[in-house]
Amino acid sequence: MVRPARFESNPLTAESNRFQARPDLTADAQQALALGEFNALVAALTAHGIEVFVFDDTPEPHTPDAIFPNNWVSFHADGRVVLYPMEAANRRTERRLDIVESLEREHGFYVREIVDLAPHEQAGNFLEGTGSMVLDRVNRIAYACLSSRTRMDALGDFAQRMDYEVLAFDAQDADGNAIYHTNVLMCIGEKLAIICAAAIVHDEQRIAVLDSFRETGHETVLLSHAQMAAFAGNMLELRNRSGERVIAMSQQALDSLDKAQVKVLQSNGAIVTSPINNIESSAGGSVRCMLAEIHLPRKG
Repeated sequence: MVRPARFESNPLTAESNRFQARPDLTADAQQALALGEFNALVAALTAHGIEVFVFDDTPEPHTPDAIFPNNWVSFHADGRVVLYPMEAANRRTERRLDIVESLEREHGFYVREIVDLAPHEQAGNFLEGTGSMVLDRVNRIAYACLSSRTRMDALGDFAQRMDYEVLAFDAQDADGNAIYHTNVLMCIGEKLAIICAAAIVHDEQRIAVLDSFRETGHETVLLSHAQMAAFAGNMLELRNRSGERVIAMSQQALDSLDKAQVKVLQSNGAIVTSPINNIESSAGGSVRCMLAEIHLPRKG
């Protein structure tokens, strides 16, 4: 996780992110609120036994969305680290090799190779990490909602280099706007798949996604458009220090779920939540976006 230094609503991402509002708060006020929400989420995760590595954002260059590291980096069990091409110019400087080096040098993770997809930016082909893709790492399927931030050329390059099958589709919100990131409409855990299937535009694509869940043995929890708008799709399944499954989401997301949905989630793992209303409204991302999960092996 990356602790914000100058968090604020990013004008360069607002056009493609309909989840993002333009708050009346000053930049300093947005930063102060986001910092409090960030620290409370770290505390909640830690209290549930999640090992959290926090790195501080730097004041310069100004990276208003640095709180969302999962868009620029992903960590894989074979020791590879992937860096991604970002659409907004002021998000590209979020990519920090010093963080990767610190995980290896100070925290004992093994990094075998850096896979750098960032050069795709030169041709306007973007792929914003595990925002653009929801990865079924066990079955090696990359689910991807195509948008200005998720282009097939970069997606295909990732799939070829990392040996993933791609299941791509088109999706829209209730007003017909393109969904900017796949991870706001779906989440894949070990046994559960949570998705706003109604957001997938084409019937054949929706059927293909739901069939894929069945084929991989996932129980499916369906979300409404309203629940997706409350960031219920933007959750992440984690393992705590005891090896138990934990599902992280925002308080707004949890509040949007009905009792039956909560019961299914709780049968799968403990729910950990924290209110991050300012982060969600100002930046259009939620808890999953704030977590770059580490699958790297440990040294020795």
